[in-house]
Amino acid sequence: MYTDNYFNRFELAPEVAEALKKCKCIAYAETKEELQEMAYGPTHTSRYDVVYPIEGLGTVKEAEVVRCKNGCVVNFMEDYMRRRDPNSMAIGDELPTDKPRFKDRFGYEFSKLRQETLDWLSNQQIVMLPFYAGPNGHGYPSLMICPMNAAFFALSLANMQGFVSIADVPEHYKPRAIIYVAPPFRHTHFDGKQVVVHNRSAELHEVWAYNLYPGPSAKKGVFSLLLDIGEHEGWVCCHTSAAMVETPYENEIVFMHEGASGGGKSEMLEDFHREDDDRLLIGTHTVTGEKYYMTLGESCKIHPIADDMACALKSIQDPTSGKLRILDAENGWFLRMDGMNAYGNNPLYERICIHPSEPLVFFNMDGIPGSTCLIWEHVIESNGKPCSNPRVILPRKMLDNIVPDTEPVEVDVRSFGVRMPPSTAKNPNYGVMGMLQVVPQSIAWLWRLVSPRGFKNPSIADTNAGSGLKAEGVGSYWPFATGLKVTQANLLLEQIMNSPNTTNVLIPNQHIGAYHVGFMGEWLSREYLARHLGTVRAKHLVPARCALFGYALDEMKLDSQFVRQTFLRPETQSKLGTEGYDAGAKILTDFIKEQVAQFVCDDLDPLGKEIIDCCLHDGTLDDYLALTPMKLK
Repeated sequence: MYTDNYFNRFELAPEVAEALKKCKCIAYAETKEELQEMAYGPTHTSRYDVVYPIEGLGTVKEAEVVRCKNGCVVNFMEDYMRRRDPNSMAIGDELPTDKPRFKDRFGYEFSKLRQETLDWLSNQQIVMLPFYAGPNGHGYPSLMICPMNAAFFALSLANMQGFVSIADVPEHYKPRAIIYVAPPFRHTHFDGKQVVVHNRSAELHEVWAYNLYPGPSAKKGVFSLLLDIGEHEGWVCCHTSAAMVETPYENEIVFMHEGASGGGKSEMLEDFHREDDDRLLIGTHTVTGEKYYMTLGESCKIHPIADDMACALKSIQDPTSGKLRILDAENGWFLRMDGMNAYGNNPLYERICIHPSEPLVFFNMDGIPGSTCLIWEHVIESNGKPCSNPRVILPRKMLDNIVPDTEPVEVDVRSFGVRMPPSTAKNPNYGVMGMLQVVPQSIAWLWRLVSPRGFKNPSIADTNAGSGLKAEGVGSYWPFATGLKVTQANLLLEQIMNSPNTTNVLIPNQHIGAYHVGFMGEWLSREYLARHLGTVRAKHLVPARCALFGYALDEMKLDSQFVRQTFLRPETQSKLGTEGYDAGAKILTDFIKEQVAQFVCDDLDPLGKEIIDCCLHDGTLDDYLALTPMKLK
């Protein structure tokens, strides 16, 4: 009889329990320090190779783990394994989905592979790691099962979702989600590709990870299961960053910034990037080279709330406030350090990562045993260039000025970021959005349905010629969702309509017409809105020339200085003009109409049907306002 007292606390499916009872060894961690030591292999060496015997291939080395002074450095042997494969998801169940099903993609039922995987795990030494998926105090009981020689994966998950001691697991612990890790199967079954299979039921979401890079499983896999749970319970896990912004006058405003990859989520948590003389470079004209600056003395303080995932649970909403309430869905942030290429790029992250309060986990960095891993020294790939996806998992408690995750926060401003190309009358393109566009709820919803990922996206390698526009989809989290698009569309509409007192805005980055602005427009808009308590007075708003942009500003004033109107209303630029603006707006409008048409079906919310119909028939701003009125002061 199996007498492991810890194991007996878990309520598992009979076939899962039977397989795990056959394991050669099951390891648990009573302390975080024990889990950290497991990551370095059974001998706790300074350099540990993660290897697996593969029939026909011999012994395959998947990764190496290096013990540095400041943490665990993991490097994968293949360039391909150092980043998330966007095509890794497959659905193994028969529940409703718009995603590829395992059977259709691979030609056989997932139940066969599921049993093969359990059989393989039954012959391994494994780690069982309990965790709570989602916000602190509101998480869902979950479990991760992985080979003991890949304990770094378990440590990564514990750093992102929070470590739970096995001693604190209650009796009759029934996981709402389980992540299984079986690395050799990518070689034996999937031709070396990353595959993550989601197997859902009403009471359990299984994530079967056939790879060791944590991006599609320990990170986005948790995102997927939270979205799935939200579908059942009627809430959304938003793909967003969030920050509480404190003005020089000690007013506090909460910003929530969404968008497709490259849309400026990380940048919303950054302060202004200043020139050497402390000025702000607002924009550089791409034709004439002329530069426009602003001098801004004291700027707002940024207090981070969330970096990538925020849960808008039904249980934390306050219907009387009229504002969305959120909680950070993560305990640690999976931060990309590709922008770090020399000492001094980011003193805050450098200080935290060089002298952390506890060992960190680094990926794709040049780690040398016994040394300090430096976040600007990235592993060199086969092309001779530094890896473009170096990562570190940073527990949120290490970040300065972070807002505690013990209580939900109310969102004052909900912004959506879009990458924009340069646009002129001679070469019109869709980069014609003004620096800050204020939109009604109907238009805010349309932008999230489409979530365009555009110009020179750092995460997209297959952007085609022409406009380069592609859709990341509902809420920009569609790549991680496992269900139906229309379900998520309805949930998003309900969420937005239940928050009439949250201001909705659009913010472009990279270009405004003929000007290159980078993320300066985002930072200036944040500063302006924070100083105006998250609202824009009606007297400063004019209907945008493109209806899908809502209102433009005819004036933006900061510290007695005015932002040039050419940044607020791009059609006033001499090198763009109304004809160039209209041509660019048509590119964008046609793309959005093409994308939203797919949501029209019997299951779509009636208001959603009206909004999409308004878009498809080139509705005016007044038409959108008739559907979702705005409160303007």
